[in-house]
Amino acid sequence: MTTFWDAAPAVKVPYTALGQQAAALKQDLLAACQSILESGQYVMGPELAAFEREFAEYCGTRFAVGVANGTDALILVLRRLALQAGDEVITAPNSFIASASSIALAGGRPVFADIGVDLNLDPAQVEAAITPRTKAIVPVHLTGRPARMDEILAIAKRYRLYVLEDAAQAVGAKLHDRRAGSWGDAACFSLHPLKNLHAFGDGGVVTTNDEPLYRWLLQARNHGLKNRDECAFWSVNSRLDEIQAAMLRVQLRHLDQWTAERRRLAARYAVLLKPHVEVPEERPGEHHVFQTYMIQADRRDALLRHLNDHDIEARVHYPVPLHRQPVTRDLGYGTDALPIATRAAGRILSLPLYPGLTEAQQQRVAQLIAEFYRR
Repeated sequence: MTTFWDAAPAVKVPYTALGQQAAALKQDLLAACQSILESGQYVMGPELAAFEREFAEYCGTRFAVGVANGTDALILVLRRLALQAGDEVITAPNSFIASASSIALAGGRPVFADIGVDLNLDPAQVEAAITPRTKAIVPVHLTGRPARMDEILAIAKRYRLYVLEDAAQAVGAKLHDRRAGSWGDAACFSLHPLKNLHAFGDGGVVTTNDEPLYRWLLQARNHGLKNRDECAFWSVNSRLDEIQAAMLRVQLRHLDQWTAERRRLAARYAVLLKPHVEVPEERPGEHHVFQTYMIQADRRDALLRHLNDHDIEARVHYPVPLHRQPVTRDLGYGTDALPIATRAAGRILSLPLYPGLTEAQQQRVAQLIAEFYRR
């Protein structure tokens, strides 16, 4: 008798398949590059302006500003707040280091609030972390699942705090039919190759409805220049190149289709894996885009070795929470701080999930996880 697991042969499952995804759009991508080569305008041209318009429309905001990477996007917006020494900005402890480092590099002090079962900031913990020095909140839409923005915004309004969405992983995510990037005073996206909408290299973008911020960012990403010959303030070079913008425009047309495929694959993983591990879920009104398919598992490290030993390229995002990093020791978090984030860091495991992942590959992942827990 043939069982489910008999249909799962020993196949390799890479964590990503970026070349495979690009191959499907190869002709359109090459045509976009060709047009840039022929134009001779490689920086700050019409492709960037068009991408910014289209991305703002996609997110449901008035403005978008392309920059060199997602970290620069965060730093530039936070610089606009003119943070002083001791000014505090609350963010999540279980994100990539850039969520906190951007606060420090903009002159502020990162403050971490604990997370909820959705692995995003717990609004109650955010409110508990507010002090007279708090200036802003930076919620992170981790793995592409929207944070509880309606609750966080209500708290921010009570305390008159700025809200900057770290939407690096969440392009296309929605809460109550409103897209990530349109909730806060501003939002920052990464266009790194591992993101659902990605450049072929680095890139980032800021969305906002705040016209003064928008006008300032146009200068801030370009040395603070008012025009070719006048500089209004000191700033960096953080421009999104024309060739990247042109290729991003090609991919933006396919983003919703890719998101639907990610969601279909995530739903299938949930059915296959629920008996063995904790799988990500959605609350009513949430539209998760699964930039990362993150499970929580007992004996995580042993499971990771088991998968890797059988050619499944699983990863951990991120094994050391931010409040336990060497660089944050001076912030004073003890070993018992932020218990939910700390516990999750020992259980989380990211499985391969991307458009083009086959059912046979998914079954192989599920087979190996089932075998591990049956032992």
